[in-house]
Amino acid sequence: MLITDVHIAGRQGLLDVRCASGLIAEVGPSLRRRAGELSLAGGGAALLPGLHDHHIHLFALAALRNSVQCGPPGVSDRAQLATLLRADRGTGWLRGVGYHEAVAGELDRWQLDRLRSDRPLKLQHRSGKLWIVNSLAAELLSLDTHAGLPGIELDASGRPSGRLFRLDGWMRAQLAQAGPVSMPSLAGVSRLLASFGVTGVTDATPDNSRFAMAQFASAAVSGELLQALRVMGDDDLPDSGCAQVQRAERKVMLDENTLPQWDELLGVFDAAHRQGRAVAVHCVTPAELVLTLSVLRAVGPHPGDRIEHASLVPIDILPLMQEVGVRVVTQPGFIHERGDQYLDAVTPAEHGDLYRCHTLLAHGIPLAGSTDAPYGDPDPWAAMRAAVERRSRAGVALGQGEQLNPEQALALFTSAAGDPGGASRTITVGEVADLCLLNRSWEEARTRLCSMDVRATICSGALIYQQEQQATTRRQDATVVA
Repeated sequence: MLITDVHIAGRQGLLDVRCASGLIAEVGPSLRRRAGELSLAGGGAALLPGLHDHHIHLFALAALRNSVQCGPPGVSDRAQLATLLRADRGTGWLRGVGYHEAVAGELDRWQLDRLRSDRPLKLQHRSGKLWIVNSLAAELLSLDTHAGLPGIELDASGRPSGRLFRLDGWMRAQLAQAGPVSMPSLAGVSRLLASFGVTGVTDATPDNSRFAMAQFASAAVSGELLQALRVMGDDDLPDSGCAQVQRAERKVMLDENTLPQWDELLGVFDAAHRQGRAVAVHCVTPAELVLTLSVLRAVGPHPGDRIEHASLVPIDILPLMQEVGVRVVTQPGFIHERGDQYLDAVTPAEHGDLYRCHTLLAHGIPLAGSTDAPYGDPDPWAAMRAAVERRSRAGVALGQGEQLNPEQALALFTSAAGDPGGASRTITVGEVADLCLLNRSWEEARTRLCSMDVRATICSGALIYQQEQQATTRRQDATVVA
């Protein structure tokens, strides 16, 4: 492939870029087109490194096609929630996502029964850590016979309330007893991500294991999955046997209400490091962050150790982060998407602690960006805009001191897959040909940070998206956008 007449950051004039065997083979002015070579006219627009979403959940994003959105901003009260759930005329399991207590408080199985009792219903909290099921679903999951399982909440009488914490894998296993569990196709979400200029993703689902890795590899081999993929998961996560799909960090989930003992967490980190794997630790509260950093200091850090989210980072924790040497993968898009809820749930004094960006970079802490889709909008350009603007949907400013400039926001998504927060990848000879061609100059695009400016996406030298397909692609895949 030959891409002609493009602007590349740090280079003068219009240049051509030749891709061959998955790599960038030549960069220079007026390269001669070879016989049979695919040519893509840049028209003086910007050519960027392909974007990498450093924290996403692919199968959950794909499952949104068959899910009902049950939280803000579309759903704001119990009556709206009831109307939405009762309107679904399908059969079998009814899956709701994006729920938040601002809609109807803390729901349980009996409250869900009043909303919908004729179909098994499971409703996922916006955070992703909690499923709430109605009584019919509880029966299919045999909840009453597993009342002692950690993660199954019990009511005052000792009966399962229908609230299940961090039990996604267990739920799949329970349902698999009734027959094979089919995973949703990744074709639609992969095409959607390609339309955003995304050439690689890191799946951060904590219970990824052998089954998930096999499904990812199958999707890559079949052509459903267009992007390069890194897969986090548990201790038993194997290599995929597929060059497109790489085993990544040991994902560790922490919940402030049930924090592990020091020795237990130290053992988990040490075991991962002995495997040659870094750890990626879910930290949304200061308590979770301090525990993680303290244990990492004790066990000895791995160069790739990561903090996922870093939702609240008090300023006095920064020296410990610097000492331990962790990198942070955060979601600035939540400032826009959830900012109005944060105004109620987070004290004004902590608004500057939310999803820090500028301060982390100023302290030399490597910082990468992600969408956390489907728990956030999968469009990385929306996350970039949020990092620059730092405003809620209602336009309220949150932590303006953490604003980034457009180049810094873009850099959140252009570091290497295995080096989140490291130097941005460059368009130079010998590099993998993962590229994002815009339809305008960067000088104009930086004022918009809009995914509609993506004209073409090239992954390992192959064209996986062209803007001429945009209307069809985005119409077909609109249902997967959170």
